[in-house]
Amino acid sequence: MAADKISTIPHPLRPLTPDELSKARDIVIKAQGGDGVAFFFRSAIFNEPKREDLTVFLAAEHEGRVPESIPPREVHLMYDVIKDGKAQLHETVVDINAGTIPSIKEHEFRCQTSFTSQEFGKFQEACVSSDLFKSALEEFTIPENFAITIDPWPYGGPDPDEDIPRTMQGLVYARDSSKNNIDSNHYAYPLPIIPIMDVATKKLVRVDRLATGGRGDSLYPEAISSTPKPLFGNNSSAEYVPELLDIPFRTDMKPINITQPEGASFKVHGDNLVEWQKWRFRVGFTLREGAVLHDVCYDNRPVMYRLSFSEMTVPYGDPRPPFHRKQAFDFGDGGIGRAANNLKLGCDCLGAIHYFDSVMTDPEGKPDLAKNVICLHEQDNGIGWKHTNFRTNRAVVTRMRELVVQFVATLANYEYVFAYKLDTAGGITFETRATGIVSVVPIDEGKTSAYGNIVNPGVLAQNHQHIFAVRIDPAMDSYETDTAVVLEESHPIPMNPETNPYGNGYEVRRRRVERAGFEDAEPKLNRVVRLENPVKKNSISGKNVGYKLVPSPTQLLLADEKSVQAARAPFARHHLWFTGHRDGELWAAGEFTNQAHFEEGGVKTMVERGDWFVDGEGVDETATANGGKKSTPVVWSVFGLTHNPRVEDWPVMPVEIHQFHLRPADFFTSNPALDIPSTKNETSVLVPCYGEKVAENGSSTCCCSTPSLQTDSTVQRNPASHLQGSGPDIDPNDIPVKEKRRLSSTLSNLLSWKKD
Repeated sequence: MAADKISTIPHPLRPLTPDELSKARDIVIKAQGGDGVAFFFRSAIFNEPKREDLTVFLAAEHEGRVPESIPPREVHLMYDVIKDGKAQLHETVVDINAGTIPSIKEHEFRCQTSFTSQEFGKFQEACVSSDLFKSALEEFTIPENFAITIDPWPYGGPDPDEDIPRTMQGLVYARDSSKNNIDSNHYAYPLPIIPIMDVATKKLVRVDRLATGGRGDSLYPEAISSTPKPLFGNNSSAEYVPELLDIPFRTDMKPINITQPEGASFKVHGDNLVEWQKWRFRVGFTLREGAVLHDVCYDNRPVMYRLSFSEMTVPYGDPRPPFHRKQAFDFGDGGIGRAANNLKLGCDCLGAIHYFDSVMTDPEGKPDLAKNVICLHEQDNGIGWKHTNFRTNRAVVTRMRELVVQFVATLANYEYVFAYKLDTAGGITFETRATGIVSVVPIDEGKTSAYGNIVNPGVLAQNHQHIFAVRIDPAMDSYETDTAVVLEESHPIPMNPETNPYGNGYEVRRRRVERAGFEDAEPKLNRVVRLENPVKKNSISGKNVGYKLVPSPTQLLLADEKSVQAARAPFARHHLWFTGHRDGELWAAGEFTNQAHFEEGGVKTMVERGDWFVDGEGVDETATANGGKKSTPVVWSVFGLTHNPRVEDWPVMPVEIHQFHLRPADFFTSNPALDIPSTKNETSVLVPCYGEKVAENGSSTCCCSTPSLQTDSTVQRNPASHLQGSGPDIDPNDIPVKEKRRLSSTLSNLLSWKKD
């Protein structure tokens, strides 16, 4: 009865509906509107309930109880209130059922929120109508049949002495229009200028010139020539769309079809609840983060409260001004969710697919539906577990199956693929893939550069980094007990006669993280982060139940500590951060990354607050004064890709893949995938050597081996070849006992042997 009642209660984590967004908008306009007041809506998402309220609801849900209370249904809006030509950024929470505004905040002018697509869309128009831009183009001679195309970019970090309005920069290219194809690759023809626009006035304020020299040349651009400089004299096209390629397509690729004749094994409910195997979780989507996983449980045991990709910074390593400002925060500056692709069946995801849509807002605050922003599907990931008993010639093998929650975002030249992969052995994999087109700038013909690689004549792909942060909010086997974070390391033990006489021993050391702070990966010590329930023990091992995370020992931020790049992204300086939970603190680099001089409100600020996770002797007065308190811990995993481009990355780069894993560690009492059926795939077929045929019995000879040796094996099937015993099992009582032999009397006398 209780379960039936629960199913009729609207879930607090259900996705935002168009009606809810419209109602929230109307409440805001009624409260703040008036004569001469205009609104520009930037984002609208459902406001996640407070953790302490939501966990009470979730605990009741998992136990089959009707919750005592239901968190309020709220919508979080970001918008400008425009009056007398001035825009004031507001952040407002609306309780749509009560029709009230529980909180409203006006942000300072320096707090620049992310750009909207409408703002980016104004950039090219501003350039085309600008005399500054026209004058800059007159400095060059561009061949006929080339059209100008411009990519808008966030301005990046202002110089220390710069006090500027909301500003946008752009990278300028030319497209060969003679091919009569608007998809012709314009990145093959970069121009050496960067226009700068005041976003408020939609006017260009200046056009920066770029240095185009090579090794040993000046960091600064040459003086403007009295005669126009010819461009693209020896540049060549770099096409990637199929109809423009001048190479033949491969003809030897047979189709690979992902089929599920009985349908998918997962279930998706109307409120975005997903059930698959023993996993159960809810899928969310925000304009800034993209796909978010809530209330991740295995066999009705909580594992994670919330999982999300939090931030990515892309700093470029070319020191020539203005490239020091070339540092994008793709989550905070533009919003990875806002840039999500409309995924296509049979292209981005294969097999039996479920797509999730998302309700967004247009500038007027009206609902705008983003279709197919997340795809959900199953995939095979090879052998899950296997053992062969060569004593009996019996092999048992199962496949590892994964449920993939994936979204893809295009940001200017780059594509990013983000995926959560939950598997049948209780593991969670976080995966990122980088593809698309590398960011390029012009370089003088015949020169090379220390700041990147020449990928096409006159085209320099600059060295850069991609540094990601994943936010992990655990709930290890309980919503009532705070998760303990423990660092576990494996250390060598010096050889000594008492504890390590032969020198082969090592010891496992554990250290609980008691306060907010940071750590780095240390592969030499196999540093592991264990997320544990501090009171629940594994009935077999006696250890605390939990999961483990092995941090990725990747290269982190290379910019100097005193640089603006480093000041804006301190999260990128360590692989691990541990912070105390606060509702709404979701951003590794802080809420306002756009045009920031330094980080505010990110993980560095959270650590400096001084939260603690374990009660000790007395209270840290300094931490309390800074706003610190006893908190449940949140773990941030940071990893990077240092991308020094290759020619093979051009014109479109093959995916660069990075993964890290959360794996159960004493969470279960045995391999949780033991119950996976060991079934043979009957659709698999044998492929013979070229020119050979498969016999009716399914056998085949192969041109790559000697037919005379193709027997039923003496070596391969010999158990001893696999370090297994070769004889039958033996009853201990059947093992003969060898009797003692009596020595000769002569020998006995010599050895002073006496009969008992």
